[in-house]
Formats: sequence, C-alpha cells, structure tokens
Amino acid sequence: MYPDTPSVSQLSQVISQAAAPAFLLGALAAFIAVLISRLNRIIDRTVVLNGIPDHDAVRSRLKADLPRLMRRAAMLNRAIFWAVVASISVTLLVIVAFVTAFFQLQHERGVAIFFMISLGAFTISLVDFAREVRIALSEFDHYA
Repeated sequence: MYPDTPSVSQLSQVISQAAAPAFLLGALAAFIAVLISRLNRIIDRTVVLNGIPDHDAVRSRLKADLPRLMRRAAMLNRAIFWAVVASISVTLLVIVAFVTAFFQLQHERGVAIFFMISLGAFTISLVDFAREVRIALSEFDHYA
C-alpha cells in the first residue's frame, strides 16, 4: 500500500530546497568543462612534444617538459574524477529529497550527508586544480 501522495505545498517546498543543489550542479558542470579544456591542452602539448624528432637539437630539449605535463595531467584527471563524484552526490541529493517527500519521510539527514559528500569531493577537486595551476606555467610553455 502506497502512502498518500504528497501535497502540492510539500512538493513545492522540496522543489525550492532543490534550487541550491541545482545551482551547485550547474557550477560543477562548468568547472568540469574548464578542467577538461585544460587537460585537452596538456594532451595536445604532449603530442606536439612527442612529435619532435630526437635529431632536432634546437627543439628536442623541450621534451624535458614531458614529466611536468604528465604530473599536470594526473592532477587534472583526479580533479575531474572528484568533480564528477561531487556532481553525482548532488544528483543523488535531489533524488533523495524527492523520494523522501513522496513517501513522507524525514529527509534532512540524507540530504545533509549527500551535501557534505558533494562539498567534500568538490573541495578535493579544487585542491587538485590549485596544485595543477601552481605548476602550470613554465618556460617551456613559451616555445613550440
């Protein structure tokens, strides 16, 4: 037997409470796009450097930058992973809010847990991004 369907006022309350997580989800999507763009640039630069022939004495010294680029790529990969975890947590937060409203259950604890998981994962992602930004600019970046 199903519980009574939630009232319009209960659903509107859940929808209004889901507005903040929806904005967070939009911000996370934009942040992931920035991270992917940076990762693509690193990959493109790595391909160019790997394409330099060893007998090209003038440009072959630029290959010394490959380990730094690989570290940057690894940091961005981790940042993307944690930003996606944060996005999934926000999505689950909204789902839990609506499911618990439908079944007229207390949702505060579940929503709070998913919100904390999301912000924690977002924080880890931001830390990896900050580390990557810190080592991003090098003298090698000014040459082709």
